[in-house]
Amino acid sequence: MPRFRLSVLAACLLPAFAACGPSRAEVTIPSFFDPHRALQKPDLSRLKQIRFLTEDDFPPFNFLLSDGQLAGFNIDLARALCAELEIPCTIQRRSWELLLPALDDTSGDAVIAALAINDDTRKRADFTAPYFLTPGRFVMFRDTPLSAATPEAIGDRKVAVVGGSRHEAFLKTFYPEAERVVFETTAQARNALRTGKVTAHFGDAIGLSFWLNGAEAGGCCAFKDGPFTDPRYFGEGVGIAVRKGNEPLRRALDYALAKLDRRGALGELYLKYFPVGPF
Repeated sequence: MPRFRLSVLAACLLPAFAACGPSRAEVTIPSFFDPHRALQKPDLSRLKQIRFLTEDDFPPFNFLLSDGQLAGFNIDLARALCAELEIPCTIQRRSWELLLPALDDTSGDAVIAALAINDDTRKRADFTAPYFLTPGRFVMFRDTPLSAATPEAIGDRKVAVVGGSRHEAFLKTFYPEAERVVFETTAQARNALRTGKVTAHFGDAIGLSFWLNGAEAGGCCAFKDGPFTDPRYFGEGVGIAVRKGNEPLRRALDYALAKLDRRGALGELYLKYFPVGPF
């Protein structure tokens, strides 16, 4: 069952080469919901509680604190959704491979664990609208002379990328002149940039955001342009999974997600967990 590893063309109609949403302290806050769409509160009379299921080893989305309590972006989001709907909820841990089966055996109502929306997972569950994406982005030295990360600006310069990844496939299609320097791991590709062996690295924006903010990067580098969100390469994002046919819960969660986005609560969560924004 795939984790959150891919991205989607957001509901705010993100073009493949741009971001949307306001910016605060140089962090672009993404929006995944159409701000002009009329919101109609669904009938909640059949919903007495929501039993959320998650896992505990995928920070910053879900993890355990030293006292054994669950924490993370997904945990805070689940609580915010229940508060928005004014419905009591519980949040329970499961092993990754047991999350969707727990929906089938009715021991849980909704999975909020950075679960990718794709053809395989749709066969097993219904999903809300996406609430997060994993774009691709370029990182370069802060003092790079390049003013942009367009195909024209990069030209035939060296770009580090993980071999066989969707990022390499994207470069082949849209940056055919660039010299792809292929590595087996993301750590190797990032190190090639940090040590000046390549002009840029193109990779997973979520992982890169934490690398840029960490000691390993040492403040060497920064994002340049993007994010890139073409769903043919970066997938459909992640949503909350519910049991097949559970339309009342799916509609309620979609409504609550849109409400949280519209009043800025999703943006606040984003700022809390992503000090260097992947968007």
